Amino acid sequence: MHYFPGVGAINRMMYKVKNPKLERKLFGLKFDNPVGLAAGFDKNAKVYNQLANFGFGFIEIGTVTPSPQEGNPKKRLFRLPEDEALINRMGFNNAGVEVIAERLKGNKHRVIIGGNIGKNTATDESVAEKDLYLNFKTLHPVVDYFVVNVSCPNVGSTARMNSKEFLIELLTELKRMTKEIGPARPILLKIGPDRSEAQLDEVIEIIEKTGIDGVITTNTATDRSNLKTSKERLEEIGRGGLSGQPLKKRSTEVIRYLADKSNKAFPIIGVGGIHSAEDAWEKIEAGADLVQIYTGFIYTGPKLIKRINKKILEKTA
Repeated sequence: MHYFPGVGAINRMMYKVKNPKLERKLFGLKFDNPVGLAAGFDKNAKVYNQLANFGFGFIEIGTVTPSPQEGNPKKRLFRLPEDEALINRMGFNNAGVEVIAERLKGNKHRVIIGGNIGKNTATDESVAEKDLYLNFKTLHPVVDYFVVNVSCPNVGSTARMNSKEFLIELLTELKRMTKEIGPARPILLKIGPDRSEAQLDEVIEIIEKTGIDGVITTNTATDRSNLKTSKERLEEIGRGGLSGQPLKKRSTEVIRYLADKSNKAFPIIGVGGIHSAEDAWEKIEAGADLVQIYTGFIYTGPKLIKRINKKILEKTA
């Protein structure tokens, strides 16, 4: 439908909120507003131009891997309506970095584009950095910022990739590469919700030592406690990452901890359980500079973006 003439302009008129008070300048980029779409929705960079018409300030594509992969066997995405949540075990299904980079050449520059990068499932974790370096080089000319995704629970073991030593080495090299390739692109780390305070302290240390530009918190969760959905239904669904309202409290806790403990030393993008304008404002009050939606967008639709932006204007008037 978005491909019909005039539909994009109508959607921009309906959903986009334009106001200088919404603009944010972070890590060398100017965001029209602080509401973004998280990775996982436009995995293959097919509809980012159309999604931009709904008024997003930024859109993250991917997760992208070097080689195409089908992901985990279907069925792999499940709604939990009672909890306003999703469980997914997609497994980084995508068309591969070369195809996606080519599609991003069609960018109409209506919105900032982030590239979320990960390793192929078949790549041994001991050489995972090779996949990330290849993704980085290929996408560098066609994205505005990068997100290093080492926290997805659906792609096998990531123990090494989440270690402090690995991340310091990886992120330091990516910082060197972006300066060498030019122009420099911001680099952010995406973390999961299940890190302890000691592990969050390590995240702060990693950012300080590598000089990367910020953090996205949080990815999906494996914890299924305190859900309204029946235990039988959860067992029927099986493994996968949980997103949506059940993540709201923990995501906000992680944002607040990182912001307070680091004395707000770096930008934070808050994601997890944002289904209303009030949810988004809670993240901002906790210390998030920008927010991203995913499950809330699926349950609520594009009106959520406009509501969040109007709430921010109301609160900052």
